[in-house]
Amino acid sequence: MALVHTGRLFSLGLDVLVYSCKRPFQVREFLEQAWFIARVSSLPTALFAIPFGATISLLLYQLLDQFGAASATGAGGVLAITQQAAPIVTALLISGAGGSAIAADLGARTIREEIDAMRVLGIDPVKRLVVPRVLAMMYVAAVLNGLASVVGVAGGYFFNVIVQGGTPGAYISSFNLLAQAPDIFVSELKAIVFGFVAGIVAAYRGLNPPPGAKGVGDAVNQTVVISFISVYMINLVMTQVYLLVVPPKGL
Repeated sequence: MALVHTGRLFSLGLDVLVYSCKRPFQVREFLEQAWFIARVSSLPTALFAIPFGATISLLLYQLLDQFGAASATGAGGVLAITQQAAPIVTALLISGAGGSAIAADLGARTIREEIDAMRVLGIDPVKRLVVPRVLAMMYVAAVLNGLASVVGVAGGYFFNVIVQGGTPGAYISSFNLLAQAPDIFVSELKAIVFGFVAGIVAAYRGLNPPPGAKGVGDAVNQTVVISFISVYMINLVMTQVYLLVVPPKGL
């Protein structure tokens, strides 16, 4: 049964990719969904990125100070936040806030038989409802990833300089010691992929909820859990591939 759901999930993802390239495109639906997801996810993402950046900065400073390399805290912090923390934070908030809302909306439409009514009328619910929501998740994820990166680096700077007494100039000047342009590109790519996966999972669970009103709640919970697990697994694979393809700076 798990393989059946996995196959249907991949099939839905392929349908979304195909329909995204076909006209007409639901511009209004896309804008409404993008605005809604950004509204419910922006502030939590910023607030969530601060402790991530602070924790990374605090741990790196304690570790590097033992080797007399505390001035490289900024380099390690920017690399860790940009490559790993920012996309993960974005994915978690997008999945938890936006994904759960999409699953609840589509699940409610399904149990009210609105989705079946659309099919009877010759309207494809995937093209009409799912595609704009998934694309909105991808777009907002890319934007929020930039926000999480900036806020995370700022949080790391504050805790390193103010709390630990680090040198502001050393923290900032070490930014380009390890970081490079491809780090930003892979960070954005991760965010877009995570947004796509979270949107597909939310749409699939919303279109296929267990029977009854309780089933919608179960579908929402399943959406969050499956999205989190998928994000971590995909992040592991993408990080490994990136490190093999793009060598570390200076090597």
